[in-house]
Amino acid sequence: MPGVRRQERGLRRIEEILRAAATVFAERGYEGATTNAVAAEAGISPGSLYQYFRNKDELAAALAEFYRERLVEFRGSVPAATEGLGLDALLDRMLGPLVEFNLAHPGFKALFARTDMPVALRDAVAPAHTAVHVQVESLVGSVFPELAPGDRHRATTVAIQLLRGMMPLIVDADEAQRPALVDELRLVLRSYLIARAGRG
Repeated sequence: MPGVRRQERGLRRIEEILRAAATVFAERGYEGATTNAVAAEAGISPGSLYQYFRNKDELAAALAEFYRERLVEFRGSVPAATEGLGLDALLDRMLGPLVEFNLAHPGFKALFARTDMPVALRDAVAPAHTAVHVQVESLVGSVFPELAPGDRHRATTVAIQLLRGMMPLIVDADEAQRPALVDELRLVLRSYLIARAGRG
């Protein structure tokens, strides 16, 4: 089955390129990354890379889709329903896996943790952002049912921005300092959500 083998080789090459892209995005950021750097990291020529991806935007879109699929798996590790689960337990269940996810996928923060994304990159990661927002909004609503839909949506947006803002600092910290920074993030999120729900 030569055709099947070629297809399998092609899929493996795409995975290698995406892993290389994740490394380059993590090290240089989106603006600093180039297709030449990704090709070098993957151990292939730029011409070989262009057989699969025409430019950096296509690479970012493919990597964003890869992360979207990983986020679906991550969402499965977070409780979908929190009946009887308080805010502290919810934050504990979310923050630990989220930090581990970011540590396991170093290119993720280059695509998701920034607030000033170029239009092309913003469009590429929009489906993954939407999936995360829907999940977190559901969880916020289950813990704070008194929040009106509009307030719940806005509170979720702010909470996610807080997460995105702190996550690079947490991921870049040395292992000894990381737990303290996670505790600070938990405190900020807890205080904000309780105040927003009028429980303070």
